[in-house]
Amino acid sequence: MTEHEARPAAQRPTTHTATDDSPPQAAEQDNGAQVSTDVTPAAANEAPIPELVIISGMSGAGRSTAAKCLEDLGWFVVDNLPPALIPTMVELGARSQGNVARIAVVVDVRGRRFFDNLRESLADLDSRGVTRRIVFLESSEDALVRRFESVRRPHPLQGDGRIVDGIAAERELLRELRGDADLVIDTSSLNVHELRAKMDAQFAGDEEPELRATVMSFGFKYGLPVDADLVADMRFLPNPHWVPELRPFTGVNEEVASYVFNQPGAKEFLDRYAELLRLIAAGYRREGKRYVTIAIGCTGGKHRSVAMSEKLAARLVAEGVETVVVHRDMGRE
Repeated sequence: MTEHEARPAAQRPTTHTATDDSPPQAAEQDNGAQVSTDVTPAAANEAPIPELVIISGMSGAGRSTAAKCLEDLGWFVVDNLPPALIPTMVELGARSQGNVARIAVVVDVRGRRFFDNLRESLADLDSRGVTRRIVFLESSEDALVRRFESVRRPHPLQGDGRIVDGIAAERELLRELRGDADLVIDTSSLNVHELRAKMDAQFAGDEEPELRATVMSFGFKYGLPVDADLVADMRFLPNPHWVPELRPFTGVNEEVASYVFNQPGAKEFLDRYAELLRLIAAGYRREGKRYVTIAIGCTGGKHRSVAMSEKLAARLVAEGVETVVVHRDMGRE
């Protein structure tokens, strides 16, 4: 993310209740207000229920950029809404006679009571049959520290401690919510435009596909992708790095790809892993999971993982899965 991510967005009183969060202002105060969220059965049956996306994640990871992207796509966005008010927001959307068909809510869970309220609100929404998704913005500690230091502002949870103390406290508080997320986006190495492109890829368009996949190549020496749902290791194949004429090229080069797939086990792995993904994809659909990130790794993320990711993505596309290919570490050397 860039320093621009940390600057407050222009105020939009009709859709926002607070300012940008990257990094945010001091922690939002909980005034303990109790709000009725009852909806009569007649009203629920008569009015179409809006689609709901809940955006959360680490402070400084880009929540407001993600929200702004949805706003540009026509979503009604409410920033920093207390979790207890989410069902009320959905009720108001249902009363709009279809004028508010898609709602995005940005929440930051900075206290135990807020987290408990969020769980209660999610259970309430599920009981009403509301279609809702959770998008979680993640980032590495180093990236978050750099962003807070670049704007010379404290982390909202650090108190009298260091920025890293606030980050650790928030990460622990959000651990369960991250596990429940439908989509996790790691923004550690993304700038504002790349994050917007990821959001566009997931939410743009009139029709929602059954399942969307991101196939990501990476290098183990640079660390595992934190947003991966599935990880496969290509280091069982010979490394083209040790072939002098192939070393300068990458896995998107035809000669490198031919070398990789002429090795024993490469084609067999592709066939069997694609078959396994069909089984997993069917289960994801049954469970309502719409997004999956498949990480394919090798030592440096340049040759074997890139070639396998390209072939695997082509298989998924041929089977009707909308697929994005990302080569995280290609060109890093």
